[in-house]
Amino acid sequence: MRKLTAILCLGLFAVLAAPAYSAEVAMLDWRQALLTSDAAQRSMQDLESRLAGQQQEAQTLGQELSQLQQRLQQEGDSLPDAERQSLIQEFQQKGGRFEQLRQQIMEEQMRAEQEFLQQAEPKLDQAVEQVISRHGVQVLVEPQGVLHTDQELPNLTDEVIEILNSLN
Repeated sequence: MRKLTAILCLGLFAVLAAPAYSAEVAMLDWRQALLTSDAAQRSMQDLESRLAGQQQEAQTLGQELSQLQQRLQQEGDSLPDAERQSLIQEFQQKGGRFEQLRQQIMEEQMRAEQEFLQQAEPKLDQAVEQVISRHGVQVLVEPQGVLHTDQELPNLTDEVIEILNSLN
C-alpha cells in the first residue's frame, strides 16, 4: 500500500511539476521591447524634430538635382556651352551639398541611436531581471533563437515594455 501511495504521490508531483517547468523557459524579444518603449518613441520624435530642417533641405535638393539631371539629359547637347557648364556646375554644387546633408543626417542618427542605447541598456537589464524573477525563468530565449518547441513559450516582451515605460 505504501508503494502505491508513493507511486501516486510521485505521479501527482510529476503532473504538478510539469507546468512549473514549462514556465522556467520563456521568450523575450528585447529589440521589440526597446523600440516599442516610450523612451524610444520620445527619442525618435526628438531626433526627427532636430533633423527636420536638414531633411527638408535634402529633399528639396534631391528634387532640384533630379530636375537638373533631366534638363541636362534632354537639352544638354542643344544648350550653349556656357549655359551647359553653368548647369553642370550648379548640379555639382547641389550634389555636394546633398551628400554633405546626407552624411550629417546619418551621423546624427547613429549618434542618437548610440546615446539612446547607452541610456536604455541599464533600464532594459533592470526590467528583464524583474520579469525573470517574477516568473522564475531559468532559460530566456529570443524569438530568433528558438529552433523548435512543442509548446508555446511564454512571451515576456510586453511585460518588459511595461516595466521599461515605468522606469522613465
